[in-house]
Amino acid sequence: MRLREEISKRLPPVPKSKKESVAKSMRSNKRSDTGPEILLRKALWKEGLRGYRKNFKKVPGSPDICFVSQKLAIFINGCFWHRCPKCDLPIPKSNTEFWTAKFERNIERDKKKIKRLKREGWSTLIVWECEIKKNLGIVLKKMRRRLTEIIEKG
Repeated sequence: MRLREEISKRLPPVPKSKKESVAKSMRSNKRSDTGPEILLRKALWKEGLRGYRKNFKKVPGSPDICFVSQKLAIFINGCFWHRCPKCDLPIPKSNTEFWTAKFERNIERDKKKIKRLKREGWSTLIVWECEIKKNLGIVLKKMRRRLTEIIEKG
């Protein structure tokens, strides 16, 4: 049995929203190729930072952007789903218990991915959705600096 199926059997079912607008919003959430991901990848391309893989499944955690030869895994975290420490977004008012548990699982899964990657010799970088939206230039500088450090270590 696949791990995801096994985990979903142990979790309570996702509660249905009573508001159609909320249900519609939740259905529209995507796993990959989100707005911030596309924005960052376009900026990387424009800056000449190429040679990355997106959602590379051969690397633990399937990083959103992965520079394989430099062993740099980049995760673009949505502020709501991964609980951005800068944004400090409130937990939804309905089904609070469900959402609290959901967010805790997301955070724990993120920590495990990072830990495993580091054990396997990978460098990691977390980029928050809000950072991309507020100042893409700083994010690009941070990524370029990290790549340079890795190359210089060699």
